[in-house]
Amino acid sequence: MSAVRLVEGYCPGVIAEVIGLHMDYYAPAWGFGAPFEAKLARELGAFHARYDPRRDLFVTARGGDGALLGTITVDGGEDDPGGAHLRWFIVAPGMAGQGIGGALMRRADAFLRAIPYPRAYLTTFRGLDAARRLYERYGFRLAGEEAQDPWAGHVGLQRFERDDGHVPAGS
Repeated sequence: MSAVRLVEGYCPGVIAEVIGLHMDYYAPAWGFGAPFEAKLARELGAFHARYDPRRDLFVTARGGDGALLGTITVDGGEDDPGGAHLRWFIVAPGMAGQGIGGALMRRADAFLRAIPYPRAYLTTFRGLDAARRLYERYGFRLAGEEAQDPWAGHVGLQRFERDDGHVPAGS
């Protein structure tokens, strides 16, 4: 993972970059279109409008040339009884296997422990196997599945949860 740096917090243009990164992957691979992009824009914009680094984490992975290679978020500001929401975790197409996803997950895990949140959760769907392996390595377990999803309507929804006190594999 040489020449990759993790950058925390907002910087001008990053919301559009994150939306673009998601669309670069989800549109061709899964057929996600305008409903997904609009939902992502609304929710990512709302998150940044209320972002507080004492409870929230927003991290981007950048290449040596400044290109966006990945992102992850811990949203602690939703006042959700389910705990902190791990969101918008993605690695750029073509960058899988470079350690970027692992670096992002390690940072999110450290943040979750530092607060500490008693629980954390994420939503995803079947077929994102590399991401699921990382989620499970960091203590997230499948808690439920639904046929309908909020992104495209055809991939289903999986909810993963983790309780505080998790120790990552290999630690």
